[in-house]
Amino acid sequence: MNNDPSHSTLREWRQHVFHPLTLTALASVAAILALVGPFGTQDLLSLPERAAYWTTLTGVGYVTGYAFGSRLLKGQAPPARRASRVILAGCLTGCAMTLFIAGLNWLVFRIVPSTATWPAFALTTIAISVIIMAVLDQFDQHLQPVAVRAADLDPPRLLDRLPLDKRGAIVALSVEDHYVRVRTTNGEDMLLMRLSDAIRETEPLRGAQVHRSHWVSYDQVTSVTRQGDRAILSMSHGPDIPVSRANLPKLKEAGLLP
Repeated sequence: MNNDPSHSTLREWRQHVFHPLTLTALASVAAILALVGPFGTQDLLSLPERAAYWTTLTGVGYVTGYAFGSRLLKGQAPPARRASRVILAGCLTGCAMTLFIAGLNWLVFRIVPSTATWPAFALTTIAISVIIMAVLDQFDQHLQPVAVRAADLDPPRLLDRLPLDKRGAIVALSVEDHYVRVRTTNGEDMLLMRLSDAIRETEPLRGAQVHRSHWVSYDQVTSVTRQGDRAILSMSHGPDIPVSRANLPKLKEAGLLP
């Protein structure tokens, strides 16, 4: 299983953004905006031009917001920290969209905000982005990568190796001599195989090898306890899992550590 953050993020981005439900929602929003023609676009552009303008703006805005949101809003966090993440994601999205909208308006209308109107323009865009990010955060399950939700439809191949009564959501894998202990929500079983081979068969689950002897599913981590330059993961089922110092960045990438 390839757990490289850049490959994983790109794969999740493609699966989410190009999912039929996402494309349908974006097309619907763009169509409504094109018909209504807010912010003077009804008077300045024809219907086909408005459709192109708002489709571009809606698509770029969603992709930008998803990029920041999926990075900053992964995992669980206390309400105060969650709120700060929402605000940060909204501000970053708003800053990026301020520049993009200004550039798009220059290309379409040959106008840009004046020096006097730039602050209001930027603050308005940022405020809207924060509000949208807060709304999206309330539907956090819809922001999770489609691959995770598809796991129920396309279970990991590793489960085929387990007895029927032990098959369930995979919690963790642990090396014991030449065996791999597979822990699921329905029990445990020992398989004679290498850990690297077992990890490859956990796709499409989101997880990582956090120790030379352990792999965990991110969705089954209930809490993280920092212990110096290491950490301990509490899992939904079974004993805790240690995290080595070298693997702490993986937890940060997954949003499990600040």
